[in-house]
Amino acid sequence: MIFKGFKFGMLLQLAVGPMCLMVFNTSTTYGFVYGLYLMSAIALVDALYIGLSSVGVASVINRGGMKAAIKLVGCLVLVLFGLNTISRVFDLTFIPDMKLFSYVSSHSLFVQGLLLTASNPLTIIFWSGLFTTRMIENNWDKKQLFLFAVGCVMSTVVFLTFVALLGSILCGFLPQAIIQILNVVVGILLIFFGVRLLFK
Repeated sequence: MIFKGFKFGMLLQLAVGPMCLMVFNTSTTYGFVYGLYLMSAIALVDALYIGLSSVGVASVINRGGMKAAIKLVGCLVLVLFGLNTISRVFDLTFIPDMKLFSYVSSHSLFVQGLLLTASNPLTIIFWSGLFTTRMIENNWDKKQLFLFAVGCVMSTVVFLTFVALLGSILCGFLPQAIIQILNVVVGILLIFFGVRLLFK
């Protein structure tokens, strides 16, 4: 069951999202270890969302007013991080009073990873629908569902560790100008994902 979850999770990872780009960008700019801090935050939130989806939180989030509020907050977080990522290229800080955004450390990256990943709690609805479908189709019990979920989280860890490693390797070959361009591209994509979340 763990292997089944891992295979399914790896398929989902291939649909590259904003967090994958953030891990790559962080490793390219600051190194492999910093990419791992970000990856661990993403995996932690994924595990939390998968756990919440299995206890029926999705039914609450899926209500009209709640869903609209969640989309708005998620959009604002992603756009804010996107603008800050772009502004750092020009030695500016979009949010100058918050060390979390302006100072790069293992702690700040971990917290940023938590905030960015948590900015789309509609993921809970996706996991809830997936697990319900799988349970019905395959007649799984709770233990089997749990092992499948473990495999899904493991795929996040493995895939993003590889992305972090790739970014840190390329860091030695890419000129600083290219890394700065990558920062701008990642910032623009974060803004795009934020706006798309709002209208999704």
